Amino acid sequence: MTRATRKPKAKKPGPKKPGPKKPRVESSLACAVVELDDGWVKALPDAARLARRAARAAYVGARRSGRRSLTVALAGDAAVRKLNARDRNKDKPTNVLSYPSGGRDFLGDIVLARQTVWREAREQRKSPADHFTHLVVHGTLHLLGYDHETGELDAERMEALERRVLAKLGVADPYIERS
Repeated sequence: MTRATRKPKAKKPGPKKPGPKKPRVESSLACAVVELDDGWVKALPDAARLARRAARAAYVGARRSGRRSLTVALAGDAAVRKLNARDRNKDKPTNVLSYPSGGRDFLGDIVLARQTVWREAREQRKSPADHFTHLVVHGTLHLLGYDHETGELDAERMEALERRVLAKLGVADPYIERS
């Protein structure tokens, strides 16, 4: 072996030079849950726990950092119908509405309609808890700036993130048809 074909010796790693330490940014999301419709307690007793878990998972899944907060309001169809008519000119209930605050620390509000959530879960052959979890993740992503109504690419991006977050929560892909 000649000097030109000999492999150079690997350098042994020495002690790392101390550099400036980056401050660790804590990531946390406070999620207040407000029950505006008494039927939620009976229909899904652990709705508050599920909502907090889903919102936090969406926040982490979207790779956000810092301390933020949001509110999840558990309402009925009548209340959501009024909001939907007032804010979106659609005089019917919908499963979830998101109201971004525009602020930095408080992300905004998510409002869910109990009867619509249950009806959709039944029609789509999903457990109400899984459908509820999906809608909280969906609403949280809207508060973080994701929007499926601005174009096909945005919709695909948001749905892909929803799938990843829900998989980590043990919830099946909500976009697969059930028979």
